[in-house]
Amino acid sequence: MRHKSWLGLILLLFLTLATGSIALADGDTSPARDPKQSIDEAYTAKIRKYTTAPYFSSPLVDYLPASKTVPTPEVVLGDVAGAPGILPYAEDVYKYMRLLEKATPRVKVVSIGTTEEGREMIAVAISSEANLKNLEQNRQRLAKLADPRIIHLDDAEADKLVAESVPVYYITGTIHSPETGAPTALMELAYRLAVDESPYVREIRDGVITLITPVVEVDGRDRMVDLYRWHLAHPKDFYPPLIYWGKYVAHDNNRDAMGMTLKLTQNVLNTYLGWNAQVLHDLHESVPYLYDNTVGDGPYNAWVDPILVDEWQMIGARNVADMTKFGMPGVFTHGEFDTWSPGYLMFLAAMHNGISRLYETFGNAGADTRERTLEPDEYARTWYKPNPPFPKALWSQRNNNNYEETGLLTSLHYFNENKRLFLKNFYLKGKRSIQKPSAEGPAAYVLPADDPRTSVQADLLRIMLKQHVEICRAPSAFQVTLPVTKEKKPGKSADTEEKPKPASPTTRDFPAGSYVIRMDQPYSRVADALLDYQYWSPEDPQTTPYDDTAWTFGELFGVQVTRVTDSKVFSVPMERVTGLRLFGGVQGEGAVFAIDNHAEPALASLRYRLKDASIDAAEEPFESSGHKFSRGTFLIHGVSRSDLDASTKNLGLQAVALATAPPTKTHPVRAPRIAYVHTWISTQSEGWWRLALDNLQIPYDYMSTQAIAKIADLNAKYDVILFPPVSGRASPNAIVHGTPTAWGNPLPWMNTPETPNLVGKNDSTPDTRPGLSWDGLAKLQSFVRNGGVLLTALDTSQFAIATGLANGVTFSNSEKMKIVGSIVGTRLVDAASPIAYGYD
Repeated sequence: MRHKSWLGLILLLFLTLATGSIALADGDTSPARDPKQSIDEAYTAKIRKYTTAPYFSSPLVDYLPASKTVPTPEVVLGDVAGAPGILPYAEDVYKYMRLLEKATPRVKVVSIGTTEEGREMIAVAISSEANLKNLEQNRQRLAKLADPRIIHLDDAEADKLVAESVPVYYITGTIHSPETGAPTALMELAYRLAVDESPYVREIRDGVITLITPVVEVDGRDRMVDLYRWHLAHPKDFYPPLIYWGKYVAHDNNRDAMGMTLKLTQNVLNTYLGWNAQVLHDLHESVPYLYDNTVGDGPYNAWVDPILVDEWQMIGARNVADMTKFGMPGVFTHGEFDTWSPGYLMFLAAMHNGISRLYETFGNAGADTRERTLEPDEYARTWYKPNPPFPKALWSQRNNNNYEETGLLTSLHYFNENKRLFLKNFYLKGKRSIQKPSAEGPAAYVLPADDPRTSVQADLLRIMLKQHVEICRAPSAFQVTLPVTKEKKPGKSADTEEKPKPASPTTRDFPAGSYVIRMDQPYSRVADALLDYQYWSPEDPQTTPYDDTAWTFGELFGVQVTRVTDSKVFSVPMERVTGLRLFGGVQGEGAVFAIDNHAEPALASLRYRLKDASIDAAEEPFESSGHKFSRGTFLIHGVSRSDLDASTKNLGLQAVALATAPPTKTHPVRAPRIAYVHTWISTQSEGWWRLALDNLQIPYDYMSTQAIAKIADLNAKYDVILFPPVSGRASPNAIVHGTPTAWGNPLPWMNTPETPNLVGKNDSTPDTRPGLSWDGLAKLQSFVRNGGVLLTALDTSQFAIATGLANGVTFSNSEKMKIVGSIVGTRLVDAASPIAYGYD
């Protein structure tokens, strides 16, 4: 009886979806197809065939409108979007988008840059013919809303612009390469937006410019498709995990929105701001069945405008409500994700006066249809998940595409219905950012010209420029008043009963050439967020932070950054900086050149650029030619003044010519031959280290642990072996033995006709399973014993300790201390150690 009731409910639901009988509020447009427009019968039949249950679809996507002139995704895919067994390469996705552009004036494709390996990234604009014809005029209107200074913060003028402007909703897909569904969903979404004449979709097309980057991590996408096609060709074999995604990093490419180191991050932000978009909506896969995690859980980032928090709630709640009305289970918007860290791709919008959004949908890491069994906490009914997913379901990529497209269409429609509100909010967030100094502070951040770490200061400022933050430079010295610092209250055991008095205000003088980041600018919030201090209370109800809890750039870069609340700083004459000029070179006369050591990474770059020069490090401070030099100062011989001048100018280092070498003890600073070692377990963490070395132009030989065992004499080839973290949690046993080879098939990572994109600019192996091996470990032990330097961190340090490479060193895990993504201070114990040079 119970079984029959369940079947009856499903039948009723199916009939409801088929007839489009969804309860609507007064004035709402029905989410159903236009009966006057024919459908593509064959394509529609396949949509329904590949959807594993009717409640995994909606009346917005259970059909495809027909067109006599516009091709469907099937012309490129060979089947419908979301079909089993089909994952397109990025170039196939691009091919289809460009076919759309040729077929209809409602689509425009633009190139937005390339990846580290040279692959193209694109953005696809879909809107009405009139909207696309007037893109430039609309962009100029939106630019005035984005920077309210252009219209002198005039609300009346802003209202006129709001009434005339068409908003831009930017969607990005597949930043995480194993999350494979978005490209096909976005191909089909583009077709629907261009072709569908239903009132629901037509309102979106006429009222919004939908901008789509279908593949963000293009290098990783092509590798993932290679692996999946190898799996299809060898269905009975195991196939390797996606070892490399992009050239450098894997999953943490979605942690780059602060540092802006990856091209994908830079390209997306430049596109978002170049189009003056209002929304950045990033598509991910991990959670059943659709989690709008933007709303998430607290604490929220302390620097976002409260207006944005309201927008998150509005759009998220409506999204869940609409999809729930369609009968789609497992759609929710609250959860464990805290919206604190600004490191995610979507947060580029949140930090630039837009609306950040992110979907986690359910995916199978490929296009296979699989039965999925959930954990109890995944299908549990909670206050924010009253319509949870099922404990077990047959899940297809078509189901995934249905959820992504339905979520996006309902979001786009709601956004269009309320576009005047969101456009006005867009303007207000920019205006409030400009008014930040008087409303909430601070007035500015100042980076002094006399900071000894000038090259590192320049690195920080370059990031600010990549974030489109305005930077000024004061040509003359100036002074500001610092805020009152209250004295700490005496403890209970204090002898005096006198009440503590607040300290008197102090001033600070800044020399000519100091950099000023004013807070009266549209993107003041991102500067404030990155330069200010973060405080996550140990008493916070959120006891498991999702990601970083602190990121203060001044501390991380080791440079001086002063938070200024004195509004008089605005009266200081200053000039806008459009490009950073590095101040370096050689001054004075003499045959010996000294460069003070302030622990600047550029010193390492210099050592390799001057590979034939003789460079020594002073072991004690000294004075010469009217300058004071610290311990670790580089003393350079055997190089022409012109060559040194060119190199130091390029690196932002200041060299002083000395008449004679100082009478202080020295030791040589060599350019060591570096072996850079990775495992085939994971390349996620080591990729960031590799990126840093490449940026510093430090040469190294890149090899796996497997290669170590094949080198007869490591000391003859290398002075240093750098072994970065594997994953932070890799065991010594896994590093030595790898994955068991006694069963299963080899797991190759090689370029073949079946997998032409795997290797890229990284490493290869016929089998990723073997690890370092006992023989390789013996080679490492011999290398260290014979004077070689082995540098490790985190899990590779634990490996070194466990395998006797660091006798006398132990480690222990704290049971009570909890440091998650935090910044901690250190105390220098031995300033005379070469490791500590420049940090005292």
